Amino acid sequence: MIVALDIGDVIGAFPGFRVALVAVTGLTVAPELGPEGLAFVAETQRRLAADLAGVDPGTIAELRCWREAYRAFGVKKTSYRSSVERLLKTIQRDGRLPRVSAAVDLYNAVSALYRLPIGADDLDRVTPPLAFRHSRPGDSFVALGSTGENDPPKEGEVVYADATRCLCRRWNWYQDARSALGSGTSRAVLTVQGLEPASARRVEEAAARLASLLAAECGASCAWTVADASHPRVEIEKTSLGAAPEAAG
Repeated sequence: MIVALDIGDVIGAFPGFRVALVAVTGLTVAPELGPEGLAFVAETQRRLAADLAGVDPGTIAELRCWREAYRAFGVKKTSYRSSVERLLKTIQRDGRLPRVSAAVDLYNAVSALYRLPIGADDLDRVTPPLAFRHSRPGDSFVALGSTGENDPPKEGEVVYADATRCLCRRWNWYQDARSALGSGTSRAVLTVQGLEPASARRVEEAAARLASLLAAECGASCAWTVADASHPRVEIEKTSLGAAPEAAG
């Protein structure tokens, strides 16, 4: 399998968009992190709680750029914010990040630390190629944690999608339930997303940190590459991922 990502549909309107595509094999999704992973998450929480104390999220450049992007494609409700803004607000409010599983806790911590949205999907439950693009008639979306009803994107909305459905609505607002990581996930595809100009280098830094943590804590093998305005379509070949079974179907 070749895991491909195309951001060409949105790069004209958002030329600063930059995303690391991270493909993972050999993943073990344990319920909890080990001591070193827990220490990383704890230190990230401590550091960010101190940094964010009394700070208006709207003044943080890495969050403000996503608010502006959302407004640009018609999202005006303040209840719709980027995934990384929700994580940072959770730290401000509770002093800690939510706990889900070892893999999810790691990518949430990296997302918060680098102030970049990160999404993850079970690679065996998606149909490449993947794309950040504007919505299309017939797109479907079932929100994670919902009762299973279809909640398709609005016309003109930026979505993250595979060849058959939306994987995330409103760019990086909320994930589709049908491809979420679970206890049986062994292969995954993640995206580390940057939009604010000063965050460009941090996309690579966050991807490298994430790959290292997933290897150390979850036994994973990782390969990653970066799409941007100069290279809007990128791919990771199966040979870069090590030995792994072909996706079903």
